[in-house]
Amino acid sequence: MSELRLRIGGMHCVNCAGKIEKEIAALHGVEAASVNFASETLQVDYTAAAISPEMIAARISSLGYTSSSLESESPAGEEARRDLRWLIFSAVLTTPVALLMFVGGHEGVGLWISALLATIVQFTAGLTFYSGAWNALRNRSTNMDVLVALGISAAWGYSILAMTGLLGANAHNFFETGAMLVTFIRAGKWLEARARGRASRALRELLSLQPDKARLLRDGVESEVPTRTLQIGDLILVKAGERIAVDGVIESGEGAIDEAMLTGEAAPVAKGPGESVSGATINRSGLLTIRATAVGAGTVLSRIVRMVEDAQADKAPIQRLVDKVSSIFVPVVIVLALLTLGGWLFVGAEFVFALQLSIAVVVIACPCALGLATPTAIMVGSSIGLGSGILFKRASALENVARIDTVLFDKTGTLTSGSFGVTDLLPVSGIDADELLRIAATIEAGSTHPLATAVVAHAAGRNFPPLALTDVSEVGGHGLIAQSDGVPLVAGNRRLCEREGIDLAPLATEEMRLAGEGKAIVFIARNQQLLGLVALADTVKPEAIESILRLHALGLKTALITGDRRDAAQAVAATLGISEVEAEVLPGDKLTVVRRWQAQGKKVAMVGDGINDAPALAAADIGIAIGSGTDVAKETGDIVLVRGDLLDVERAIRLGRATLSKIRQNLFWAFVYNIVGIPIAAGLLYPHFGLILKPEFAGLAMAFSSVSVVSNSLLLNRIKKKLRG
Repeated sequence: MSELRLRIGGMHCVNCAGKIEKEIAALHGVEAASVNFASETLQVDYTAAAISPEMIAARISSLGYTSSSLESESPAGEEARRDLRWLIFSAVLTTPVALLMFVGGHEGVGLWISALLATIVQFTAGLTFYSGAWNALRNRSTNMDVLVALGISAAWGYSILAMTGLLGANAHNFFETGAMLVTFIRAGKWLEARARGRASRALRELLSLQPDKARLLRDGVESEVPTRTLQIGDLILVKAGERIAVDGVIESGEGAIDEAMLTGEAAPVAKGPGESVSGATINRSGLLTIRATAVGAGTVLSRIVRMVEDAQADKAPIQRLVDKVSSIFVPVVIVLALLTLGGWLFVGAEFVFALQLSIAVVVIACPCALGLATPTAIMVGSSIGLGSGILFKRASALENVARIDTVLFDKTGTLTSGSFGVTDLLPVSGIDADELLRIAATIEAGSTHPLATAVVAHAAGRNFPPLALTDVSEVGGHGLIAQSDGVPLVAGNRRLCEREGIDLAPLATEEMRLAGEGKAIVFIARNQQLLGLVALADTVKPEAIESILRLHALGLKTALITGDRRDAAQAVAATLGISEVEAEVLPGDKLTVVRRWQAQGKKVAMVGDGINDAPALAAADIGIAIGSGTDVAKETGDIVLVRGDLLDVERAIRLGRATLSKIRQNLFWAFVYNIVGIPIAAGLLYPHFGLILKPEFAGLAMAFSSVSVVSNSLLLNRIKKKLRG
């Protein structure tokens, strides 16, 4: 299978997107096709042996639309400028027509001027609606253009007939209606294109961060080259204030790296030789020489952009219902318009009156507002997440994370640092704690076991150099035996000490207490006499407790899943305030645990960072991968927390809830607009209130309904500051 992503131009409403999606999906060799009307993109999964990208592009062209690569400028930007030009043109010609209407210019020279100007507007600025309607009808579908073309044609056609006297001497014309309709809808489309452009601005700004040039070091000679020509293994020189062009490892130099574009963190991170840096981040100070490890599409920035593009091209579950409604919307509106015309004629209304109302019904209906309600909110929500170091890989993730009621956490590397630290030093009577630590570090220096390295690191941090050792031997799974100046030393667990005849009774009570807290215990002995013990534990991440508290404040249930022994797991859970513990779970059984929670009717999010978490991340309703974890976890998760900050779990859920709330608001107002607007346009209020909605103002209302939906989605940006808290 291959994947193709294209920008699509010429779509005027969600029905256009639906038609393209349906026709491309029907092509032989195409596995799936998805069109996002808001971002104006098409994603196609296809078999390269059966169909080519050129064939897909040709089919799009035959439908009356344009296609281009994603690197090209967004059609929203092009359309906004084009719509503005047409808006100015049509407004200049429509203004005299409207003024003549108000001063009674319905006959003589005034009538001819109105007819001429209205006709020019109709078949220049209004030509796009005829073109779109023709493309839709010849492909056996309907869209917003069909409604607009029907409305302006009816108004203009009737006025021409009235002007020529074919409808009788007293027939009225309303040339201003068609001209004002075109102008108002053009105004709405311009504002809509601008708003959609703002919704996708974050992604375009991210793409622009990659520098065009880089300083290449080859054989000691520095030269400036285009970034696109760099290869893995190249040496890059980066001066203070410059953007880093590639992902790489620092070979020499130290600098403060501004990674805000990746993580959202404002404070630069100090880095030196051997440490990794990412492309598009900024070297705020120092001179760096960097060895490229990833270039072009392989960089972190490119992968992030791709993730966000995939999320914005994806469809949220709620959108599928909207697509079904939109597909039958236009035919239903046309039927309602015909019923309006027939109904008013049946009750004895004049034909012009009935026609105006039926035109108003046609033009006030707006499938675009329905079509934009979900994708624009998704675009804004995913962009906010992007700026906060939270990557939503699918649109469905933004919607589904809002429905989560249970969060399952992996322990090691997720809630804890994944590395042991010394928590307690308990010497027996007569032994100094510093002496105990020095002896412990001396023995443990002979091993690479995680517990041993933790003890040595703790001693080094307190400037305790190890003593000289001879005859060090490691007893697998038990500890170490060594000699110093002919004196035997032991560092190990209870079994090793008992084997060596060491009495552990002086610290038996403390041993039980610490073991009950889930800590690992290393006994230290010299010449078969117990000196004390060292207790170690996998340290809880500093932000873990607050993260759990915030999740509980949102009304969520939390649980801990780990392969560790139960006492260690329960100790960590008690520290964090987690009541549910799934301990001693084998790597392959984490998936089973997730499904058991789901079987209880829970909407489950799984948070993890390791390879053994990948199946559970995939099975959960939402998989949340810690960004500092393995690539497998990041590939499997629906959400990636780039900073590795546990507080971002709660932030992701809050952002998801805010986005879903905005989608519901948009859909509510879009449906209410049509439910209320269409009956008003049909004259429902006229018999009682004497109120009718002229077609041109119905068109204005239709245009601004789409703008209001997009603008409401943009209000999501208000949550940015709250997410930082």
